[in-house]
Amino acid sequence: MTLFGLLSIVADDPQLQRALEYAGQPVSTDAELVAPPALRPVLVAALATRGGGGAAASGAGHPRFVLAITATAREAEDLTSALSSLLPDPHAAGYFPAWETLPHERLSPRSDTSGRRLAVLRRLISPDEGDPRSGPLQVVVTPIRSVLQPLVGGLGQLEPVRLDQGKQAELEEVVARCVEIGYARVDLVTNRGEIAVRGGILDVFPPTEEHPLRVEFFGSEIEEIRPFRAADQRSLGTSVDSLWAPPCRELLLTAGVRHRAKQLASEYPGLGDVLGKIADGMTVEGMEAFAPLLARRRLRPGADQDPRRRPGADQPGIPRRFVGQRGRRRRGPDRPGRGGVPADHRGSRGSSQPGHQMVDDHPVRHR
Repeated sequence: MTLFGLLSIVADDPQLQRALEYAGQPVSTDAELVAPPALRPVLVAALATRGGGGAAASGAGHPRFVLAITATAREAEDLTSALSSLLPDPHAAGYFPAWETLPHERLSPRSDTSGRRLAVLRRLISPDEGDPRSGPLQVVVTPIRSVLQPLVGGLGQLEPVRLDQGKQAELEEVVARCVEIGYARVDLVTNRGEIAVRGGILDVFPPTEEHPLRVEFFGSEIEEIRPFRAADQRSLGTSVDSLWAPPCRELLLTAGVRHRAKQLASEYPGLGDVLGKIADGMTVEGMEAFAPLLARRRLRPGADQDPRRRPGADQPGIPRRFVGQRGRRRRGPDRPGRGGVPADHRGSRGSSQPGHQMVDDHPVRHR
């Protein structure tokens, strides 16, 4: 159900009108808006749909991009769900989740978490106007942990796998590409990030889909794409026109990564077992913690991945955060340091353990 028509009515509130007019000024760079949580979706939607200079919410003006940062993942999920009803395009709001793991835990993030993150980055870098699943984004909602966590540069440039019904594709090439971008080949698809091949049938469970998809090939032609239930492997009785499968891992085992792991295995004998498996092209639980050493591209804070932040890009001033009872600005040790990362969260360059050179991504505690 869409509630987009309510925006123009709610935006007539004098205080909200002044806030939106201030946000539309080119010189505005920061603002603190104190409001009840129920007003946040309306405010974010109004900021996204209104152009610079306070254009009406009915569509006049140039729409802007909004990065909404919340305190917790639950708040980010709720805000994204509400925005899907308030924006003209229900797919124009994307949720960028944070890892559910910490660097020192030697655990990899779930494939659906990494897949959703990479799908958002891909839609920011190279949106597809013709597909709502990969179309442009007006709003990205993310918890603060995700903003502070560094990312390997260039993740948004990774090509997803796209298959269209009636088009030509080689099954072997599709399977090789899925494995290359992080999908695990199994006998039976039950979890996101898995693929299975049986004759001319390819089962894929993209991390952004509710159900896995079954692709039937007739030679090199894609004959049909059908969703099915992972529990009993039975078709749902419907078909879809295309499959869009983003990568499932943020550290891919490319030739350069494997070569670097082989070199580091001799430098760090205690990690020889883990690095040796990576050098052999085997995925290892927690290998993302070695990204600072294995990836050629340097790590950057999550907020710097937005292409709109590049020098020379059009960046209209908008309020940078929404302050509620728990969101007061704090000075002192939490003041951002270099690269937008708080000084007390910066990783140690001289650590003897490669996995600890990542920024410590601890939950933000509110007083």
